[in-house]
Amino acid sequence: MLEAREFRKLMSLFPTGVTVVSASGDQGPAGMTVNALASLSLDPILVMVGFDLTSRTFRAVERSGRFGVSFLSQGQEEVSSRFATKLPEAEKFGGVAYHLLLGVPILDGATAWLVCDVERLHPGGDHVIGVGRVLSMGSDGAGPDPLVFYRGGYVKLSRNGSTPSGRA
Repeated sequence: MLEAREFRKLMSLFPTGVTVVSASGDQGPAGMTVNALASLSLDPILVMVGFDLTSRTFRAVERSGRFGVSFLSQGQEEVSSRFATKLPEAEKFGGVAYHLLLGVPILDGATAWLVCDVERLHPGGDHVIGVGRVLSMGSDGAGPDPLVFYRGGYVKLSRNGSTPSGRA
């Protein structure tokens, strides 16, 4: 029988970018750390995001029909860790600079960002696969390198390979 712990360990061998997916909720901004993000289509431009069924952010996305994706940059490890918790949303956003774009919170300092309308939601076990139609996007092309997660920790990219942060 397959075990969730072994699956998680195996998936840690696949390096992923780290993002915060956000929405405007009834109580203000809501957000969560996500590494289950992928481009889906170029015509129309679509992305897919994995939402935990129990997350407050997913409920805010369902109600608002829109979400933002902030691609975190190196140096935003604390932001990633904070948004991965079940802290109240006001505490997650406390002290984190952001601006609203098309009504959606986008984190300042991010390497890139997207704003999407929810196109479809598909069941996926204890998650929902959200398909978003990209309405707006941008990047700080000269800005910091992206935050990357691999083998249970953050790594820094370099042209000659990667070095685990904190162990460099």
